[in-house]
Amino acid sequence: MGGVNKSLNFSLLILFSISLAIFTSAAELECIYGVYVQTGSIRQAGTHSRISLSLFDASGAQVMVPNLEDWGLMGPGYNYFETGYLDLFGGKGPCLKGPVCGLNLTSNGSGPYHAWYCEYVEVTTFGVQKQCSQQSFAVEQWLATDREPFTLTAITNNCLSNRAYRGSYMRGLGSARF
Repeated sequence: MGGVNKSLNFSLLILFSISLAIFTSAAELECIYGVYVQTGSIRQAGTHSRISLSLFDASGAQVMVPNLEDWGLMGPGYNYFETGYLDLFGGKGPCLKGPVCGLNLTSNGSGPYHAWYCEYVEVTTFGVQKQCSQQSFAVEQWLATDREPFTLTAITNNCLSNRAYRGSYMRGLGSARF
């Protein structure tokens, strides 16, 4: 059943992407970002905290989503980041110079269920006159202050140029927030 839901959700993402692409002119250079987030199935892995996401490329340019639920595609009233859930998100933002190769997930640590265990994140990028790309990130980490590694942030960097990422990301250059 999970495979059927993933296929259905992917189809919805494609339809969503096409409809957004129709309203985007080539001159704007905006891309569609599809994001799957798998919450762990271990006990108390889910959260009600606000989760933010930053996607970056090898140059350090990034796209920031302050509240990932704002990009939610699972329907009204859906509870995101629940134990064992695979959640689908999608949104439009500026295209990065290269393919997404790194991410920063951050929890604000609020709410009655503040700890969150993220297994993995998959990101697909579509853009007018841009090559489609897909990247998987094995996060496999708690975002919590009361569980190891005792941090609310997980950074996963699959970029070829670690030096370029650290230099520009840490200085906050090339970021776009929406």
